[in-house]
Amino acid sequence: MRPELVKGLGLYGATSVVAGTMIGTAIFLVSSDMLRDVGTPVMVLVVWLFAGMLSLFGALGYAELGAAIPEAGGEYVYLHRAYGPIMGFLYGWTQFLVAKSASIATIATGFLLYLAYFFPRLAGVVWQGRANFGSHALAFRLTGIQAGATSMILLLSLINVLGVRRSGAVQTVFTAAKLVVLAALIILGLTIGHGSFEHFVSTAGTGFRGGFLAGIGMATVSALWAYDGWNNLSMVAGEVENPQRNMPRALIAGSLLVAVVYVLANIAYFHVLSPSEVLSTSTVAAAAARRFLGQAGGAFVAVGVLISTFATLNGSILAGSRIPYAQARDGLFPQTLASLNARFHTPAAAILAQAVIAGLFALSGEYRTLYTKAIFSEWVFYALVTAGVFVLRRREPALARPYRTWGYPVVPAVFVILAVLFLANTFAEQRSDLLWCLALMASGVPAYLLWQLWRRRL
Repeated sequence: MRPELVKGLGLYGATSVVAGTMIGTAIFLVSSDMLRDVGTPVMVLVVWLFAGMLSLFGALGYAELGAAIPEAGGEYVYLHRAYGPIMGFLYGWTQFLVAKSASIATIATGFLLYLAYFFPRLAGVVWQGRANFGSHALAFRLTGIQAGATSMILLLSLINVLGVRRSGAVQTVFTAAKLVVLAALIILGLTIGHGSFEHFVSTAGTGFRGGFLAGIGMATVSALWAYDGWNNLSMVAGEVENPQRNMPRALIAGSLLVAVVYVLANIAYFHVLSPSEVLSTSTVAAAAARRFLGQAGGAFVAVGVLISTFATLNGSILAGSRIPYAQARDGLFPQTLASLNARFHTPAAAILAQAVIAGLFALSGEYRTLYTKAIFSEWVFYALVTAGVFVLRRREPALARPYRTWGYPVVPAVFVILAVLFLANTFAEQRSDLLWCLALMASGVPAYLLWQLWRRRL
């Protein structure tokens, strides 16, 4: 009998996947950039609320699809069912080769950057060399950060191979730990931080960068990166206990929890620090903690970021590996990736293949541009998946839907429209990078046709 995935994620584990993959390093870093974009602390909070609402609207649509089609692979499965195999293939192609793998590499690198707070030598060069290719030469430079990030990816990938219950337990423990750290930052900042709520009526003196819409748009990009990850539970739907009940609850509860934590964290930041002080630092959480905890505050936040990033990395590896597994299971990727470990019933080949690609990204060190491409490509599919709610309601009206999207059709329609506007604004701001991204996504079309041709010859 062919081994099946283990339904090892209960409600708490599933909620931890949602919250754990959303709360990463961004909440500790991006508020100063957002303030520079919109000019006032109040507008920063408005953007956080708006981005949280947008993410929740997306999660509501995903909750309907996850409860109706509780299969491993999530978005790939929904796109395949709504638009046909080529769209599912394009999604898996983009996620496996760029979006998810680059995101995993970026998260792992963030972990090592904060670990270097305690071990500064990690940032040093550990190996460098030069390779000649005819008349061209290529220089290599490997740092402890890059080597350590690759090692982290391999370590957590191996933990995921050992079983979903182990990885789910890791996710629950570390998500709880990071929430404790953020709760301490919020409570202490608002009680012993010796701040002032007058900071909220002050201005940073920057105004809206590039005008009102441009400033709001750029700040929203930062906030949406911080919220990114609410979709990851759909990728492991086949391993969620009682998915018709737990999928919607986990998606909604996880998204609401993160939104509340983010808003409260920013209230604490701006209560402790004046707008000018926020603008003067990129590590706003560490700066706030140093204000009321002294030098120990920096170490406190560094530990918090390490805990946060570890859980985010684990959740991303767990969720992302199910995409190539589901795609291979449907005959759209090599069958090796559809195999399950005979002992642990996990998609070991898919997990390790993902680790190889993510590790290569981590070794390359080229993350800033890839981060932009990853976010852009992800939101293209967020919009398409949510639009799939309309497609499937029309095409498959008899499909059992234990949960129906709240506010349908307004909520999913608003999400799709705002997602398209977000993509258009991002493309207008970074056209040169995103043209390359679109070209890479489109390369999945000839790859799909070649794969189909190869299969017919077997």
